[in-house]
Amino acid sequence: MPIPSISKPSSTPDSCFNKASISTDHPDHPETPSSLASDSQTSQPTKQQPRSLLRTRRKDDDATDLSIKRIRNGRFGALYAGSTFVGSQKCNDKEYDVVVDILNVNTEESTISGYLNIKGLTDAFPELTTYFEGEIIGPKYSFLTRKWQAQHYIDVCHWSRFPSFEKYIPVFNKDGFTYDPTNEDCVYMRWKEKFLVPDHHISSIDGASFAGFYYVCFNRSDNTICGMYFYRHFTQWYQELLLRHQDDNQRAFASYEFR
Repeated sequence: MPIPSISKPSSTPDSCFNKASISTDHPDHPETPSSLASDSQTSQPTKQQPRSLLRTRRKDDDATDLSIKRIRNGRFGALYAGSTFVGSQKCNDKEYDVVVDILNVNTEESTISGYLNIKGLTDAFPELTTYFEGEIIGPKYSFLTRKWQAQHYIDVCHWSRFPSFEKYIPVFNKDGFTYDPTNEDCVYMRWKEKFLVPDHHISSIDGASFAGFYYVCFNRSDNTICGMYFYRHFTQWYQELLLRHQDDNQRAFASYEFR
């Protein structure tokens, strides 16, 4: 970032002096009053210190404390920023290779984001990658979706596809029930694809759709992800997503922090 230039003070114009205070006893040789002479000798131009962006705020302003404004990553076992899951998605009698890269897991806000890559879905696009954001079921987000054209019975049908959810069917819709994934083996989520990567301007593709969302269950005990895709206008529901955590012992990730 370039340092702001320091402007030099311009010389004071003669019109700024009070002409009445200047002696006119000798018109040909006017004398400068001693007070003006002494002022001109002692006055020094004031240097302006370069201002950084942080100096525009008070020190007690929360916005200057960058340490509390960081997006901190959390984790649920093998579900963490940088982890990769590989597997497939079944649609009708076909099966497609899928790779999911997790970008962020925010346990405080109960959110998750990442990339979903699928191969062979269409002839025009042999490989598609979408960016998704998700909600982690817990104190902030309940099992009831209440959006994306998913009604109560649709939630029940899809969550029930996960055997681990069976014990919650009688109580998940009751007042006061809150699922806490902190100490549970299963982490339930909803993943919503937002746009294609890298061309986010493409809104529709023949033979593919990302208008729906995934009901997702991550099992910590075996590091697997099972998902059920739902889109109201699809004739076939329960397109199954099966993923397994990829061992990342040979992978490395650079860490950056912008301040």
